[in-house]
Amino acid sequence: MKGASVVAAGAVSAHGLGRAAYAVAPVGAPAVSAIRRDPELAAAGLARPLCARAPAELGIVHVPAPGDRATALLLAALAQVCAELDTVRPGWRALRLGVALGTSSGGMLTAERFFAALERPDATPGELAALGRGATYFAPLDDALRALGLAPRLRQQTLAACASSTVALGLGLRWLARGACDLVLAGGYDAVSLFVAAGFEALRATTASAPQPFRLGRDGMALGEGAAVLALVPASATEAGAAFHVTGFGASCDAVHITAPDREGRGLARAARAALGDAGLEAAAVGLVSAHGTSTPYNDAMEARVVAELFAPPAGPPVVHPFKAEIGHTLGAAGALETLAAGEALGLGIAPAAAGDAPQDPEAPVRQLAVSEACELGAALKLSAAFGGVCAALVLESARARAQPPGGVPARVRAVRPVYVGAHVVVGGVERPALAAALGWPLDRVARVDELGQLGLAAGVALVAALGGPEALAGAGVVAGQALGPLDVNARFAARIAAKGPRGADPRLFPATSPNAVAGHVAIAWGLTGPSFAVGAGLDAGLEALLAAAELVAAGDADRMVVVAADEAGPTSRRWVEVVAPGRTLARGAVALLLTSERSEGARLVDLDADPSLGAPTGCIGHLGLEAWLRERRMSDSDWA
Repeated sequence: MKGASVVAAGAVSAHGLGRAAYAVAPVGAPAVSAIRRDPELAAAGLARPLCARAPAELGIVHVPAPGDRATALLLAALAQVCAELDTVRPGWRALRLGVALGTSSGGMLTAERFFAALERPDATPGELAALGRGATYFAPLDDALRALGLAPRLRQQTLAACASSTVALGLGLRWLARGACDLVLAGGYDAVSLFVAAGFEALRATTASAPQPFRLGRDGMALGEGAAVLALVPASATEAGAAFHVTGFGASCDAVHITAPDREGRGLARAARAALGDAGLEAAAVGLVSAHGTSTPYNDAMEARVVAELFAPPAGPPVVHPFKAEIGHTLGAAGALETLAAGEALGLGIAPAAAGDAPQDPEAPVRQLAVSEACELGAALKLSAAFGGVCAALVLESARARAQPPGGVPARVRAVRPVYVGAHVVVGGVERPALAAALGWPLDRVARVDELGQLGLAAGVALVAALGGPEALAGAGVVAGQALGPLDVNARFAARIAAKGPRGADPRLFPATSPNAVAGHVAIAWGLTGPSFAVGAGLDAGLEALLAAAELVAAGDADRMVVVAADEAGPTSRRWVEVVAPGRTLARGAVALLLTSERSEGARLVDLDADPSLGAPTGCIGHLGLEAWLRERRMSDSDWA
């Protein structure tokens, strides 16, 4: 059996801790929603203050006190999976470990306090430094790994909004497939913050009553908080103690709009087909679809269209499980929690009930159950979609070793391909009129893109020119890396909330607070439909983006990938460096490069297992580190193929 076996898991959601966090309704019972009116969000002034909170007590013992709530959630899930591994695989700590985790907002709760402290004249340098250290997207990851004494050989944090943990699980699969790790801890986490809740309400994406996925009258989602971490090992037909197997992964990009899905669902369908091909399964083998299921009008209609297309007769309609209607939209944790719920359903032989009581929408027809039923499901397909046009899918199979299914196809054989850096460019700023002319866009369209997005687009324009035209990017994907993410945009968005209240949140600015927006803008500008997301596990995010993109080229998920490292270096980012990392260098600018599997003269061969912190000279942050890595390697003939 190919893929990975899930041998342990840790989870937290509004349903509880451990297996309770992802439990499906038992046979004969309806789904139970944990979404409630939230006193904290109501007191803050939100018009639609519904969410699903995880338990206040997370069962964290014998570890240093966590930072903010996001850190505590991640630490709780990691502590659970580590404790389970200590029991089922006592020697696991000596194995080559990889950690791939996803988040949508990271340390946003601490960032809110950091932004407020920056406005106070009495804030001390020590207070600012302490808050600043916890205000990044990677702070919870750092703190949780340190608290548990984990030092992974490979480490990535995916910033793909609502698809973050699905993409993280996919990267973990690729590490295992090429033998880079013996064990991978993969998943995601996110806490509920006023910042994020106000943003989604400003976009009119939240519900006034309750989520009703694929049903008439649906008016949006409710946020949730949680974390989930799966322990993955290379799959074996005789794997002892495996809960289920993850056997396929696919990713693509809509390349249509930053926040709205492609109405036709073409990106999600591509990701799903890639995952099924990776697993060697026909659609007929799938009995359960773990839906993205946001309960928003356009997303549900798009997803229903994809399900109908994938499972056209004679495949027959699978049961669809929209787990967000029970535990809320947990953002960076959603893909991992929903994967665990689908795996639980496979293992128990239960077709799970779907929450919601409104009639089925004929414009979004899927098969949902009022109560859970006993059923041998075969395989499950997990679907995820997100800001920036991110689409990702996973195939899950039960722990019972499968024979080749009826109508099955050979699983895709993925030889590890060499990966080369082709053309690369560096830009230090943006001239909006020149950028508009190069893109063929009206100037006001460029002006509506945030500063980081403009830098990414300017780097893309320069890269296309260096390549001799956009044809060289056909079929490519995009991975973006930002050392501090959109910290300056976030500060401006938070300032608006502080001044006008959460109902005054700027809906035009909120999409730019997603680190994945840069990748989305680049994908949309050139119609890049390959895998697309952002990464950021530390200040060397430029090199991290190169390694994540190279992993996908090496595995054959894409023949070419664009890497964009960009840093706005605005006043909040500069202040952060001053109080948290004095002596390090941050500058405005961007680097873009093309990775391919084809060798050309002077092309730099990428070491997939490189430590991203080793390539940059001490003190360089973000795109500057990637620029220095490229410059130093160019000077050494021995480093070039």
